Amino acid sequence: MEILTAIKRVPETGAKVSLTDDKLDIDTTSLGFTFSPHEECAVEEGVQLVEEHGGNVTVLTLGEEDATEQVRSAIAMGADDGILLDGGDAEWGPAGTAKAIAEAVEGSDTDFDLLLFGNESADTANHQVGVRVAEELGLPCVTGIKDLDVDGGTAVAKREIPGGSEVYEIDLPAVVTVKEGLNEPRYPSMRAKMQARKASVEQTEPEPHDEGLELVELEVPETDDSPAEILGESPEAAEDVVDVLEELEVV
Repeated sequence: MEILTAIKRVPETGAKVSLTDDKLDIDTTSLGFTFSPHEECAVEEGVQLVEEHGGNVTVLTLGEEDATEQVRSAIAMGADDGILLDGGDAEWGPAGTAKAIAEAVEGSDTDFDLLLFGNESADTANHQVGVRVAEELGLPCVTGIKDLDVDGGTAVAKREIPGGSEVYEIDLPAVVTVKEGLNEPRYPSMRAKMQARKASVEQTEPEPHDEGLELVELEVPETDDSPAEILGESPEAAEDVVDVLEELEVV
């Protein structure tokens, strides 16, 4: 079974983000980087499927050369091969990213059975790349998956909805975007990390695609650091709760 898992280099979740003086980029001076929790689950799912059915997991990312660090982290988790689509310092939106990934898949010597994506990245949260790749390749796609089983040439994917779940049976090859909680990503051993440092990561330069977008300015959302107010611990606090809800126009 041949599986491709796409990841994206993003600032560590929970890190305090500062902008450059021109507000056109993130100041990365003191930032660490990782890949998104959804994508960690996508990598883990690919590794588990190959452990069960045999085959190969290829991890792919689009970004600058520094993104090979995240590719090697995925290899340390158990992926077999890594590909960097070296996009340089250009701005890549979801449409251009999807086209570049689709072209890499079409130009590959490998016929992938399953393409796994995180449901959304931890930085822009566009929810678009996996769906757009499926559209470019003419493949079936299921998003927001919390359970996945593969049997021969068929995948059964389950998505949670209010009050229950939806189950999809799709023929492979297919695209699936997964959500955090699908599985418990493994922590790679120190030996695996050291071996991954020596792993070869294939590099290609994708053709940029003009999306007709221009970055004007970034803005860091304001945070509310005010202390929480405890209204009470007994039924007498109910009146105060109602007052707050009325003030917020909830009731």
